[in-house]
Amino acid sequence: MKRVAVVRRAFLAGLLLCGLALSPWTAWAGGKAAEPGKWQKVAAVEGVTEYRLPNGVRFLLFPDPASSKITVNMTVLVGSRHEGYGETGMAHLLEHMLFKGSRGFPNMDKALQEHGANKTANATTWLDRTNYFETMSATDKNLEFGIRFEADRLVNAFIKREDLVKEMTVVRNEFEQGENSPDYVLSQRMMAVAYEWHNYGKATIGNRSDIERVPIDRLQAFYRKYYRPDNIVLIVAGKFDEGKALDYIGKYFGAVQRPERPLDRTYTDEPPQDGERSAILRRVGKVPLVGAIYHIPAGSDPEYGAVAVLNTALVSEPAGLLYKALVETKKASSVSGSSYALHDPGVTELTATVGSGIAPEEVRDIMLDTLEKQAKAKISAEEVEKAKRKILAGYDRVLTRSTAVASQLSEWSAAGDWRLFFLHRDRVAKVTLEDVRAAAGKYLRRTNRTLGVYYPTAEATKTTIPQPPPIEQIVKDYKGGKSVAAGEAFDPTSASIEARVKRLTLPGGLKVALLSKKTRGEAVVGQLSLRFGNPESLKGQAMAAGFIGPLMMRGTQKRSYQEIQDQLDLLKAHLGASSGAGRLAFGLQAKRDTLPKLLELLGDVLRNPTFPDPEFGIMRREDRQELEKSLVEPRSLAVNALRRHLNPYPPDSLFYVPTIPESIKRLDAVTRDQVVKIYREQIGAQAGELVLVGDFDADATVKQVQALVGDWKAQVPYQRAAKKAATKTPGGFEEILTPEKENSVYLGGYLFDLSDTSPDYPAMRIGNYITGASGLNSRIFGRLRNEEGLVYGAGSSFGVDPRDHYASFTVNAITKPENIGKVAKLVREELDRLLKDGVTQKELDAAQAGFLQEQKVARGSDGALAGQLLEMLDLNRTYQFVAEQEDRVRALTVADVNRALRAYLTPNRLFIVHAGDFKKAKRK
Repeated sequence: MKRVAVVRRAFLAGLLLCGLALSPWTAWAGGKAAEPGKWQKVAAVEGVTEYRLPNGVRFLLFPDPASSKITVNMTVLVGSRHEGYGETGMAHLLEHMLFKGSRGFPNMDKALQEHGANKTANATTWLDRTNYFETMSATDKNLEFGIRFEADRLVNAFIKREDLVKEMTVVRNEFEQGENSPDYVLSQRMMAVAYEWHNYGKATIGNRSDIERVPIDRLQAFYRKYYRPDNIVLIVAGKFDEGKALDYIGKYFGAVQRPERPLDRTYTDEPPQDGERSAILRRVGKVPLVGAIYHIPAGSDPEYGAVAVLNTALVSEPAGLLYKALVETKKASSVSGSSYALHDPGVTELTATVGSGIAPEEVRDIMLDTLEKQAKAKISAEEVEKAKRKILAGYDRVLTRSTAVASQLSEWSAAGDWRLFFLHRDRVAKVTLEDVRAAAGKYLRRTNRTLGVYYPTAEATKTTIPQPPPIEQIVKDYKGGKSVAAGEAFDPTSASIEARVKRLTLPGGLKVALLSKKTRGEAVVGQLSLRFGNPESLKGQAMAAGFIGPLMMRGTQKRSYQEIQDQLDLLKAHLGASSGAGRLAFGLQAKRDTLPKLLELLGDVLRNPTFPDPEFGIMRREDRQELEKSLVEPRSLAVNALRRHLNPYPPDSLFYVPTIPESIKRLDAVTRDQVVKIYREQIGAQAGELVLVGDFDADATVKQVQALVGDWKAQVPYQRAAKKAATKTPGGFEEILTPEKENSVYLGGYLFDLSDTSPDYPAMRIGNYITGASGLNSRIFGRLRNEEGLVYGAGSSFGVDPRDHYASFTVNAITKPENIGKVAKLVREELDRLLKDGVTQKELDAAQAGFLQEQKVARGSDGALAGQLLEMLDLNRTYQFVAEQEDRVRALTVADVNRALRAYLTPNRLFIVHAGDFKKAKRK
């Protein structure tokens, strides 16, 4: 998502985006310019090489010839940690402003779209850093663009007063969106209490008054203070020519002058906590929470590895000590935890979602007893090894994707040095049971705790947290391990993909598509879809069918839930499952040498599931609480209302959309026996698709799959449930009140007759792209956010059902409740203006180029490619269909697009839903 805050589980989560300017390649007074190209090699570890320019620019090159994409990431070492009094949220606000134009790129949205990056370019702000990045197709032109683009906005952004006035309201809207989440707010409250002096206690989003009142001159001064060549780490990852990258970086970044004045460094230390602390949260919601935060060393500290393993060993499902104490006993529906690898001493956070009918105090007491009394003695060597395998398996998956590696290098650079990414992995591998127990005894102490509940308590004694060791001493002799194997260069065009795909149908009926190619780390991804049942056999079974896939992963005749997870960690592989009425799906990821064993495990899950009753109970409680949360969430309620209007089917239909209270009743009525009965009678491999993309032995894989499922037949014959959409439903309006919610939702939509084989389909798709699907450059987003500053997010969507031949158009926005009427009015104005005036040739040219670039970038992901091939198998299509559609997009004229929009875009047919606290808005 573009310029939208990335809200993680805890308040520590990063946020995002932005734009300001001086003059091209402006030199600050008294600064000295670097000589372009005079770079110096600093260090190299596992395929990553660090260089430095005379002006202080540090940059990392991570070539990946197997990728078809390139990522340019500029990490500026400034975050909320660096903000002063009255400046909270300034780093994040500045991130937004840095998308408002620069001297070299006055229209950044247009520039990004021209390079196919308008949806893959983004930025995030966190405690220690702000990063800006774009992922594009791997071409020299895009490489040069990305480097020049980031170098320009480093010193030439337009931080204008008029842009600040508009963007401030957007950031405030983002602030209010976070206020809708009790999970987010509780975490923020705990952090604020845990830190008395250090800025880690301040949320990255900032204080409302600071966001609203920040003077433009202070924002500009903050920009000039921290946005300088000696305070960044530039990362280029993917498929690129290293020589050209060095030349471009030397040319564009080398020309930026470094100021004479030294860079300010933060120096505030958080004193040892001298008493337990607590935070109480009282606000509207359905599900109580209990959380605990403990101070820990910085990410660079040798002890941090043991703390990370400790956190994982506590919350891992299903064997984690805290999971067993709370979830298995039905006191909580879920537990989660994170340890933050920060520049300065940070925290480890653990949270439990209280079970229905359970007092928060009971969960609190069990949690604290488990963490502070039992953890040191009860964590076993086996659990430590499981936690280590889980962390290391995550590393292994990251290292197969250059874009993911670039993200991690950015995070660890902010923690002190990019090499800590590899060093932390090595430290985790060496962690012992004694290390973990020592960490539990030292940090999981009552005296070092901040408790958060809807009712908390507090007491404390001091726990001294060590300061970060000198980074230079830690990393100077570090060499790293063996680099991940490189893959082949592969151009993801429709023609090149089609030339490599092998399709076949197994004797039992399963359709298979295989795309074998050398990949980074010898990785392979796959998807399996099994279709089952018929309209009669599945009647009334939709809720039960949703349990089948996830519950199959919870145990087989040969393996327990834990043993399945252990096997996946040992294989450094992934296997996930989902299901619904008529479809069972699995996603998998492995390496060439582990794929056979992963397929063997998949076969066991498919053929021998036990559907454990305790796990069924856990899953049902989790689902119920998610539904209960939805009862007060504006977006969930709005989506449900629109879906119900557009799907007017009777309650016994497969396509009936129940209300959220009805869903809760249906969930409560589901039994394990229903799930087992559907599996035994209706599921087999005679109807479905399997796709594999990556490095594998195609012939051996086909033989193994045939042996696993070739004889698997369902008792009930499969017949797809065709849906006759209600494409003639009238427009209308519904208002839903959600008390105490700071954000509101505008949502509208309707269905109409159109197929993706229709001559008008490409024109309608590009028309919608211009209307609201192209992100920042779209008509709706441009009017509501860029011009008016009324919304955090807005846009439109258009899709077709290729099987049942109907289409949908929807439009949406998130805004303050008091602005909902104005947003609705402006959306209608833009749609009416679009139909009256039509699109322009300039808009069409930009949309065609951006859309086609996006399609190619999407095909550069093996996971996305597998998904496309899976759908094509079901539809009996090849990439020739895609190529023809793209040719039709290239051939579109302005007249084609305007004719399609006027034929199918019908604003009067929109069913519009407003959800929010409109009574409170009227009182203001």
